[in-house]
Amino acid sequence: MFGDLRRYDTGSPWGVDWFREWLDEILPEPGATDIRAVPRGTYPMINIGRTDDAVRVYVFAAGLTAGDLELSLQDNVLTVRGERQVVPDEPEGDERRPYFRRERAGGSFARSIALPEGLDADRAEARWRNGVFEITLPKREELKPRRIEIQSA
Repeated sequence: MFGDLRRYDTGSPWGVDWFREWLDEILPEPGATDIRAVPRGTYPMINIGRTDDAVRVYVFAAGLTAGDLELSLQDNVLTVRGERQVVPDEPEGDERRPYFRRERAGGSFARSIALPEGLDADRAEARWRNGVFEITLPKREELKPRRIEIQSA
């Protein structure tokens, strides 16, 4: 993963080699199912927010439709799966115009997000609008904050 850093070695004991070796020790092996192993731009960005009543997960997946995404929830882990197609080169006559820059990658993706305890999975809802998926996971009633009335003595 960091093989390119070797060319910057200054030959000193504080060169880049020690840093690369240290990273190789602490980072997982290549091919691990970590977000760093997924090509950049393949997986959608995710925001998670919490209110008194629910946890809301927003999946930003421009170019995908409701049928392109699969959501599952098990043991408070939300899994988002799908596949993003690569935009093909546009034909121009008999030739194809190559891109000068392409930042959106294609391919399959799967992300799993651990959610807090106390969610009511049976009442989970998902909505899609303009490439943004909103998943609402209500909290169980006993975990919602409640107001306690103060009585005078």
